[in-house]
Amino acid sequence: MTSGKNKIGQRILHSLKYVLSFLLAAVFLYIAFQGVDLDKVFHTISQASIFWIVIFVISMIFSHYLRALRWKIILSSVKKDTSIYNLFGALMVGYGVSCVVPRLGEVSRAVVLGKWEKLSRSSMFGTVILERIIDVIFLGLTIIVSVIIWSRNLYDIFPWLKSAIYLTVFIIAVIILFIYLLVKFKERFYGLIIKIIGRISTKGAHKAAYVFDMMTQGFVSLKGVRNYVYTIILSALIMIVYALNAYIGFFTLGMQNIQHVTYEMGWILMSISAIGVVIPTPGAIGSYEALTKAALVLLFGFGDSISLAYAVLTHALSYFLFIFAALISFFVLNKQHENLFKVVKTDLEEL
Repeated sequence: MTSGKNKIGQRILHSLKYVLSFLLAAVFLYIAFQGVDLDKVFHTISQASIFWIVIFVISMIFSHYLRALRWKIILSSVKKDTSIYNLFGALMVGYGVSCVVPRLGEVSRAVVLGKWEKLSRSSMFGTVILERIIDVIFLGLTIIVSVIIWSRNLYDIFPWLKSAIYLTVFIIAVIILFIYLLVKFKERFYGLIIKIIGRISTKGAHKAAYVFDMMTQGFVSLKGVRNYVYTIILSALIMIVYALNAYIGFFTLGMQNIQHVTYEMGWILMSISAIGVVIPTPGAIGSYEALTKAALVLLFGFGDSISLAYAVLTHALSYFLFIFAALISFFVLNKQHENLFKVVKTDLEEL
């Protein structure tokens, strides 16, 4: 009876998370679209350059190929001959699922790759967690670089940015310390954390133990100085190409004809819009539009309509590319996965 109540409680909690996620998206969409002439926005989008859209899509695909390559390097000690096609396909499946349900995408790609490559789900989850930690660190670094390269004072336009940078530096320091303690003093650190959580909740301690096990497997999977160097280089390249995507986005709508645009502007725009992607809304809907529009209007002086058109167009291209690539990857590469989404759902509940 108690078990049944717990399951009902978990389902209600999961449902509330999804509802809050969609409500958050609605709030950001309202902020982004408030007071903007929608006819003008969609007319601007209809005039977008097909040539530059194709270049934008190619650049975006290349950035995700780099992510798949980085994942391959992280997995090299677990399995040297991991297929780059399976890695890229699993990555696209994950992105596609995340466009609909936040958080489920990371679980999906770990399960998919584990099935395709005959690897344990725990090790796959561990490498996904490691990747996310690396992404957080490099996102923080891109924001710091943006403050350095922008000639004006970003703090005057985005007052919350200084606090965000301090928080980012603190989080990066905590993450690095956490990784060091977990790897260097695994048994002691692991035991201490589980003991503390166990005093509050036995079930929480079991979940924490499961997560710690996955994280340890992820951290251990990245071995050797050479692999560390390659991972850092690829992570930097990913951010450089992301900034290039943002820069190319200017040309899709002919924004270079309104004022001079630079790669540095693309970098800054990428850094700020990436914060919107981190916010847990379905597929970053709303949060991306709101922050991207704000950056274009407040930092670079573009009009509301064309700024929102840029945000909607670039996000729509990413969104539909992920959905399309996810479907293609799933049906082309999928092997004996009839119950995949059931497995994914079970794994998410375990987390």
